[in-house]
This record gives sequence, C-alpha cells and structure tokens, in this order.
Amino acid sequence: MTFEWLVALRYLRSPNRPAVLRLVTLLAVLGVAAGVTTLVIALSMNTGFRQAIRDRLLSVTAHVNLKPLSAEGIHDYRDQITKLSSTPGVRSIVPAIYNTVLLSCGGRARGVVLKGIDPDFELQAGGALRHIPAGSNSFAADADGIPVLLVGRILADELRISAGDYVTLTSPQGNLTPFGMLPRTRRFRVGGIFDSGFYDYDANWAFVTLPSAQGLAGVGDVVSLLEIRVTKLDDAQAVAEEVLRRAGPGFMATTWMDENRALFRALSLEKLVTALFIGLITFVAGLNILVVLTMTVTDRARDIAVLMALGTRRRQIRRIFILQGLAVSITGTAAGLVAGYGLSWIADRWRLIPLNPEVYAVPYVPFHANGFDAIWIAAAALGISIAATILPAISAARILPVEILRFE
Repeated sequence: MTFEWLVALRYLRSPNRPAVLRLVTLLAVLGVAAGVTTLVIALSMNTGFRQAIRDRLLSVTAHVNLKPLSAEGIHDYRDQITKLSSTPGVRSIVPAIYNTVLLSCGGRARGVVLKGIDPDFELQAGGALRHIPAGSNSFAADADGIPVLLVGRILADELRISAGDYVTLTSPQGNLTPFGMLPRTRRFRVGGIFDSGFYDYDANWAFVTLPSAQGLAGVGDVVSLLEIRVTKLDDAQAVAEEVLRRAGPGFMATTWMDENRALFRALSLEKLVTALFIGLITFVAGLNILVVLTMTVTDRARDIAVLMALGTRRRQIRRIFILQGLAVSITGTAAGLVAGYGLSWIADRWRLIPLNPEVYAVPYVPFHANGFDAIWIAAAALGISIAATILPAISAARILPVEILRFE
C-alpha cells in the first residue's frame, strides 16, 4: 500500500474525527450508493421493457416484410418464396393476407384484424400459434365443411367466445348486386384461442387459412405480403436489401425496426432522460464528498502541516485527499451496484410490480440488468466523485506549514 493510500484510509477510519464529519462521510457513501442503485434499477426496467416488447412483438410479426408497390397484391408468391428461400440469413418465408373484418357472435360484435396464413409455413416460422391455451392450432374444417378461425385470448374473453363456438365474419369488400354493394359474410368455427403475450394482438387479431381469407376478401390466389424471419435480428436490414434485390422491381422491403421505429425511439429517449435526471442524485452525492473533504482539510490542517514539514510533497497531499474521496466513491458505487442488480433480479424473478396489459402491453414490470450499464454507471459515479475532490485537494496542498505551526 502506498503512503498516500495509507494516510487517506487512516483519515477515513480515524475514531477521533468529529461526529459531524463521520455522519457527513456516511451520508456521502449512502448518497453515492442511492444514486447508483436507482440508476441501475431504472435502466434495468427500461431495458426490460424494450426486450419484452420486442420479444412479444416479434413472436407474431415478421423480421422483414416484402410488400408490393401496387395494391393488387403478390400473384406469384409461390415462385417468390422459392426464389428467396436461398437468401443468406433467411430462416423462413410466410405468405400472408390481411383484412379488417367485423366478428360477431351471440349478439356481440367487434372489429378485428384478420390474417390469412398458410398453417404449415406459420407453424414452421413460430409465433402465436405455438401457444394455444384452449382448443388446438389445427385448421381442419368440421364435418359440415365450415372453416376454422383462431382468435386471441383477450378477444375471446371480451366476446365470451370458447373453442368450438361458431362466429360470423363480415368483410367490407362486398359483392356488387342489383341492390348495391352487399357485405360479404362467412361462418367460421373457433378452433382454438392463442396467447401471444402481447395485448394488442391478443385483443384484436384472428387467424384463418389463406383460401378462407382470400374468399372473404373476394380476391383470387393473391397475398398481401411475404413475411420473412431471419436467423439474426441484427442482420435484418442487410437481409431486407438482399431480398429486395432478388425479388426484382415492384416491391419494397421494411424491417421490424422500420415498422416500429417510433416505439423504440421513444424507449431510447426515455432511457437517456432517465439516466440524466436520476444521475443528478449521484451529482448531489459528489457535493457531499466535496463537503466531507473540505471539513477534513479544516480538521486536519495541523496534521497536513506536520506532514509537509517532514518532507511530504504538495502533490502527495493532493493525492491523499483525491484518494480519500475515491475511497468513499468506490464504497458507495460497489454497494449501489450490488443493491441495484440484486433488487432488479428479485423484482424480475418474482414479478413484484404488476401492470395493466391494456396500457403497457406486458402484465408486469420486467427488469433486465445489462452488464455494460454497470461499467458506464460506475465510471460516471467515480468521475463525479473525483471531480468533487479537486478543490479540497488543491486547498490542502496550499496550506503553509509555517502559518499553522507558528504557535505550536
């Protein structure tokens, strides 16, 4: 241990210090620990929300969407799937058709987003159809040839629908008759209820087979888009560019980041604002360290004079007080990191903070602590603390031993 560290630690542990100085030192440590703990918990919550929303979002949506520029849809989608399946980074390609319809059952009705899918492709790609709490994910028609519909859990609860019930879907794309445009209706049997874990989809979506959706929309063998899932999420943009090049003219490709840019940009801005405002707690703790060192310089002025009279250099005096503030900061930062990550793990493990999924899209507050956050939080806390030691350290180094020891 160096001379500077030895003196700094003795000043901190000295039993002869005034009670006020010991109290202020303890408050400085607690201030740093509180700031670091709060910042770790807040950033863990932000990261948890981001990951939870992303995971639930991608469980029912594609990583890359290939859409036609025209409103006629994709007619040669089977050839496109064959051509694009060999694209590097592509895990699966699923054709889909979307339509907004009115679902009615037992005198109750709701507008829903109807997605027409190829069941084999969809199950291979993964997603909501793998989580069926009631019924099954089979789309086999019943004995009367009535096609099957899968609805979200929240939608089923709202309309009091159970697996095996029959519902009616009404499409705004109607048939032109001598009496005008009449809506097109079809009867479906609810084969199962899916639970994606994402409120918006469980409350507003329903799945049918591609032929059923095409028949209800009054179109031929056409799909709205091709949904592509990639092996690595970070490669989505590169895969989208390559898929667009291979598909040829007349198409556009968007990634999951493009589709939800506003949402994730808001989460990133929230993380920045949270870090800035909660970081003020650490700044206040730095002021406490400045007070501690200033009081220590005043209390130990005679000791400093004796050390300088015995040959201690001014830069060593400065270093003693910088290390003293650093010791306070390291203690508080270490305690804050342990408390912050421990509380985050407990809150996430036991789901201590429930939420209304209708508002937040997730049923509880998720906490996902990031190791990288610990590095920059510790660096920021130590930086603020070291900055707070500069003025007291300079003040201590400027003490003139002859002035202090003149009357000793």
